[in-house]
Amino acid sequence: MGLQLKLFILTFLLSMAFSETRGPDIIEKLFKGPFDESNVNEFEVLTQASINNGALQVTPDSGGNYNLSNKSGRILLKDSFKLHDKGARVASFSTSFFINIQNLRSSTSGHGEGMAFVIAPDLSLPPGSEGQYLGLTNAITDGNATNHLVAIEFDTFKQDFDPDDNHIGLNINSVLSVQNVSLSDFGFQLVPEGSKNFTIWIQYDGVNKTLQVFMVDEENPVPTKPRPSNPVMFAKDLDIGKVVSERSYFGFAASTGSAIELHCVLGWNLTVEKLPEDEGLMIEAKIALGVAVPLLVILLACWWLQPILYKKYRTANDPTIMGTLKSLPGTPREFQFGDLKAATDNFNKKNKLGQGGFGVVYKGVLSKESLEIAVKRFSRDKVKSKDDFLAELTIINRLRHKHLVKLLGWCYKNGKLLLVYEYMPNGSLDTHIFCGPEKATIRWDLRYQIISGVASALHYVHNEYEQMVVHRDLKASNIMLDSSFNARLGDFGLARAIENGKTSYAELEGVPGTLGYIAPECLHTGKATRGSDIYGFGAVVLEVVCGQRPWTKIGGFCFLVDWVWSLHREGRILEAVDERLKGDYVAEEAERLLLLGLACSHPNASERPKTQAILQIALGSLTVPYVPPFRPAFVWPSAGAVEGNIDSEYTDDLTVTISH
Repeated sequence: MGLQLKLFILTFLLSMAFSETRGPDIIEKLFKGPFDESNVNEFEVLTQASINNGALQVTPDSGGNYNLSNKSGRILLKDSFKLHDKGARVASFSTSFFINIQNLRSSTSGHGEGMAFVIAPDLSLPPGSEGQYLGLTNAITDGNATNHLVAIEFDTFKQDFDPDDNHIGLNINSVLSVQNVSLSDFGFQLVPEGSKNFTIWIQYDGVNKTLQVFMVDEENPVPTKPRPSNPVMFAKDLDIGKVVSERSYFGFAASTGSAIELHCVLGWNLTVEKLPEDEGLMIEAKIALGVAVPLLVILLACWWLQPILYKKYRTANDPTIMGTLKSLPGTPREFQFGDLKAATDNFNKKNKLGQGGFGVVYKGVLSKESLEIAVKRFSRDKVKSKDDFLAELTIINRLRHKHLVKLLGWCYKNGKLLLVYEYMPNGSLDTHIFCGPEKATIRWDLRYQIISGVASALHYVHNEYEQMVVHRDLKASNIMLDSSFNARLGDFGLARAIENGKTSYAELEGVPGTLGYIAPECLHTGKATRGSDIYGFGAVVLEVVCGQRPWTKIGGFCFLVDWVWSLHREGRILEAVDERLKGDYVAEEAERLLLLGLACSHPNASERPKTQAILQIALGSLTVPYVPPFRPAFVWPSAGAVEGNIDSEYTDDLTVTISH
């Protein structure tokens, strides 16, 4: 009993001591670029490296009067960062940067050698680190544990120990990578014909000892580009606390050999978890010596348990997520968890607006602002919820259109992930289309208005935004209605931004979405495109006009679209209009929308209208494209076309017909 009492008292005192403990602080360095003389005092520029032409030139810039062969350089932040406590606690960090590795046509022996993101123990450059050593090591020091160096290399020259001349590698104290990934497998070419920029994300989790590298290519650096869902490199069991110095420096290294190229950094963002400094522990010790012995015992117990509690708080608030959130463009509002908890009456079931695969949405009222809100609380497992949360936030945060649900902000507290949206007083479209007899159905003019609004939103995300976005989950339940019954496309949980130069997005875990809205090619390619979104839009048009779910068994058919197509063939298409309207609709508009729905539901993507045409059809300024009397068979394209441009791929001469 005495021992239990002592443990209770100790637990109580510890809980009091740590009751106000916050999650880990972070240190952030943000350099949006272009770089110029104003940045000189922030960087240590070593050997022939320079800050020139708006970039960090890690090896000599061709604009200078330099011999570019057999050179090496480093550019490091002058500020050091505490990365571990003698290896006991290791800081997490995340960084994103834009690089350009440019081939020089004057080089007759190819391009080389490469560059690297580096964590170094000091502000120096090893002599003789040109050529294969990438500015990291040299012939004498390579492989020595005293290097205290970790790097991610972007290698453009094949040595005997390299897989090819286009790969990334994880380097620990050596240029012989412990892990290599060929970028050709991902469709990336570090030194392409012409100039191309690459956006790189590197995230290190000091708790779980994992490192991830993400990558996209683009014509111009776009700081707001969302991070891809899938890494090009994943390393586990990487304890950098056993490698790097307690205080280390972040930066870039590069080299040339007999083959030359330019190594440029165009922008850089770095977020590092802030670990307690030793001075703080010394102050605690001095205080402890001046107090009574019992209090000293409690303080020592706190110190003894600190790593356990510290890990708990670090796990609850992942600094890599915090770094991403803090660096989002436009700085969306951060809500306090307590305010959202009070607004939703502790997420009371009576305030539940809906539930999807990723989370639950609650209605809330911020009393201080008299503001109604919708709070989405992510509820999948811990890892997937973080991915869901960041994927949706990084996309919807940057979209601005009158027919999109407006994001107000976010909240991340003790592992709880929430997004806050503008509240839509008329709820989702499906509650008005598929309602029981106790509720009056929605009028025809509002239905037409809603379809036009969704078409406008879809055209915006496909063509008018700086980067193409595919929604991947168009359906009535994801279309919200404001006080005037204007459509607001919402739930971007499955949406993905498509990398520049590409037309599709592939999900490793399979094809997401809802039966009846998924385009047939998605089931074969596993890829989402603008064409597959248009197929989903066609299903929405038919369900709004007909008042039936896409998978409804009707007229002897298993799907709504087949029934409507049969009525079209028989010249009776207006019989598909929702009977609950009791004939109160505009026949010309109804026929136009039904034919549009069929055109968008064409089994072959290349035959579906584009969003620009859809908008004109909705306005009545363009006729609906020809809709054949029989629903066409799905035609499978050639293998080469599948891997190519899916928006126009179904034109290859090698096809296979799949009958219905």
